[in-house]
This record gives sequence, structure tokens and C-alpha cells, in this order.
Amino acid sequence: MSVEAEVLLQEAKESIEAAQNYRSELQQRLQGLSQARKQVRGSSTHTREALRRHFQELQTALSRLLSDRLNTLLQEVDAIEQDSVSPLDDCQKLIEHGVSMADELLREGEAAIRCGISDKEDKLCSFAKKALNIQLDSLPEVPALVDVPCLSAQLDDSLLHVMRERVARHGSVAAHPPVQIEELVERPGSVLVRWCKVDEEFNPQDYRLQYRRSNGTQYEDAYIGKECEFLVLHLDPHTDYLFRVCARGEGRTEWSPWSVPQTGYTTLTPHEWCPGVDGYILSSRKNIAMRSDSNAGGGGVLYSSSPTYFCGQTLTFNSNPCKTLSSAYVCRISAAGQMDKCDSVGVCADNQSGAESLQRDQAVCISTNGAVFVNGKEMTNQLPAITVGSSVTFDMEVVSMFPVSNNNNPSDGGNFKLRVTIGSGNREVVFYWLLDQVVDCLFFGCSFVHPGWKVLVF
Repeated sequence: MSVEAEVLLQEAKESIEAAQNYRSELQQRLQGLSQARKQVRGSSTHTREALRRHFQELQTALSRLLSDRLNTLLQEVDAIEQDSVSPLDDCQKLIEHGVSMADELLREGEAAIRCGISDKEDKLCSFAKKALNIQLDSLPEVPALVDVPCLSAQLDDSLLHVMRERVARHGSVAAHPPVQIEELVERPGSVLVRWCKVDEEFNPQDYRLQYRRSNGTQYEDAYIGKECEFLVLHLDPHTDYLFRVCARGEGRTEWSPWSVPQTGYTTLTPHEWCPGVDGYILSSRKNIAMRSDSNAGGGGVLYSSSPTYFCGQTLTFNSNPCKTLSSAYVCRISAAGQMDKCDSVGVCADNQSGAESLQRDQAVCISTNGAVFVNGKEMTNQLPAITVGSSVTFDMEVVSMFPVSNNNNPSDGGNFKLRVTIGSGNREVVFYWLLDQVVDCLFFGCSFVHPGWKVLVF
């Protein structure tokens, strides 16, 4: 084959590969369009159903309320009518009785006048006595029309006017929710969720974050508050979860529509304390450690069950039990005991057994009194003391590696340099930590001499 033919063949192969890639990209975009169309159609159908259901419920409730009010007013009319007509009926009966007696008296009087002379005197005498007993000059009093009730209904159009205005403003349809999930970051046994406001005219007062397993059906609340990020804990590694967020506008009581659900997961094993260490009691999840009364005065170091802290992450010891930070590793000191100069929380290259404190070689830590130790040596700079309500953060990044072995294998020996930042309160200490070997991940640990300290790690 000639050189020109080989060039043409190579160009043809490259064109075929480019066409395949182009077709693959277009197919992915078609899939994305299909998902977008499905979201539009599905959300439209769901919105229609929600609108119909809501207004049908309103219509039924309003009809019931109006019917109840009508029945109440009709009952009031019946009560007033009954109370007003009853005395009139009694008066009518009295008058009708008087008319009957008068008719009878008239008949007897006319009969007495028409009778014969022999009986006239007796009958006239009897009629006169009867007339005196009837008291023909006594008449019952009939109430005037102004003194008896004249019922009427007091109705106006104000309710209809108010309802018309409220109904005209009730409900809305939004093409996009006012907030959307911006980022999902995996953390050990957890996922950090960040969201943002996408509607510039919407003024959020609170946010609400929910999550569920991808194969589940029921969402559960993870966070309600003013922050725009939250660390969702106690998630199973390598399991898909769906996250969604909504917001409540300023001065409103109802929540906004939910954001588009986003799928997230973590591949990182959750942080756990190592079980079986004398002087420490662990929770069922092994994420809470409490310094117990046993072995008082010499509990030693409690390490993590494995080296799960990686450089580039933020390690936080947080003693505020009400706030969840967004760092990769959070340790809350939710209870404090008596301080000792050997107390410490920090990070180490190994889980050396028999150590009484992290104030040793191959470790960086801070004591409960605020002193900072690097490889067992105390620094001149000091941070605020650790108490309930304070937090301590560890940030580390690799600066350089200096292998000294013949085959340039870092694991055979050398210097491993890390830039460490420890923060406590509003102060920070920055220094370089030199290790004699390269480490991919680090242990975290704590040591307390006296009981009463309680540490939650996540």
C-alpha cells in the first residue's frame, strides 16, 4: 500500500472514530432531552392534579361552611318566630274564648226578650246576672305591630368582595422552584448538600432539606434552618439517595415547591471509634465515645477504628451540640470533665498502642487548655481552651515529599511534609508537619485523663 493510501486510511479511521464519538455525544444529548421532556410532562401532570385536588377541597370546604352558616341563620329565624308567635297564639285563644262567650250571651239575651210574659222576668234576671259575670267592659290588650318582631336578613356583598380578592390571589404556578441543589459532596458516611436561591425576587426565611433512598417512597426531614448547606449523616456507603430542598418566604407560612431531586452517594466509610479500649464507652454506632470512671487517671488514647482521614479534608472537633458543620470529619464535645495537661484531640500517622496521650511523635494535637503539640513538642502559639460550645478544626494538605531511598520509593523512607492549619474560636495556627514516611490517610484520636468527656465523631 502506498504512503498516500496509508494516510487516507488513517484519516478515514480518525473520521470514523470522530463520527462515533459525535454520534455518542448526540445520543447522550437526546437522552438528556428525553429526561427534560419527561420532567416537564411529569411535573405538569402533577401540578394539574395538585391544583384540581386543592381547589376541589376548597370548594367542598367552602360549600360546607356556607351550608353550616345558612342552617345556623335559619335556626335563629325559627327560634325568633317561635318565641314571638307563642304569646300571640295565647292572646288569640283568649279573644276567641271571649267571642264565644259573647255569642252565647247574645243568644240568651235575644231568647229572653222573645220569651212569653210568664217566663220573661226570670230569664231576664238570669241574663243580667250572667252579663255581670262576663265583664263586658274588660277587653284583652293586642300588641301593636311596632311591638312585635318583624324579621329581616342583614346581608351585604363584603364577604363576596373579600373572597373574590383572596381567590384571585390564591395559589400560583411557578416554572422553576425558587431554590435548587447546587452541589453534593461525599463525606465519610455522609453527604454534604449545598443549595442556592435561583429566584432573585424570592426572599427566603428558612430552608427545608429532605432525603430518602432512591428505592424508597417516603422522604424525611434532614434540616430546617437558615443555612445553605447541611451534612446529612448516617448514610450507607455505595447507596444512592435522593435529596430535595424547598424554602419558606419571608413572612409566609407555606413552603415553596420542591427543587428537582438530585441523586448523591458516598463511597467513604463512616468515622468510628475503635471499640474495646479500657476507660471509654462507645455508642451502638461507635460514633460516640464517653470517658468513663473505669481506669480513672490513665485512660490512654482512643483511636479511630481505621485511618479514615485524608489530606485535603477538614477535620473538626466541634463542642457545639446544636450545629452540624460541613467538614469531612466532625467531632463534637457534648460534655466536658475536669481538664488535664495531657488531654488531647488530634491526628496521628499511626495508632501506637500504649501511648498515654497524642502529645507524642508522629502526631499533631491540641490540649484541652489550648496548647498545640507537633510530634510531641509544644508550640509557642496557643489557642483558646476547648470547652463545651467551642470547635477545633484541622486542615491538612501535602506540600512536598523528599524520598531518600536508592529506588526513589517514598514508602521506603524519606520526609513527608504537610501544611497544617488548626483553628479554634476566631484564632488559627499554621505550621508544617514533617513525617518520616508517606501516608495516604491518617488516624484521629483523643485522650482524656478524667471522666466526663463525651465525644461525637462524624
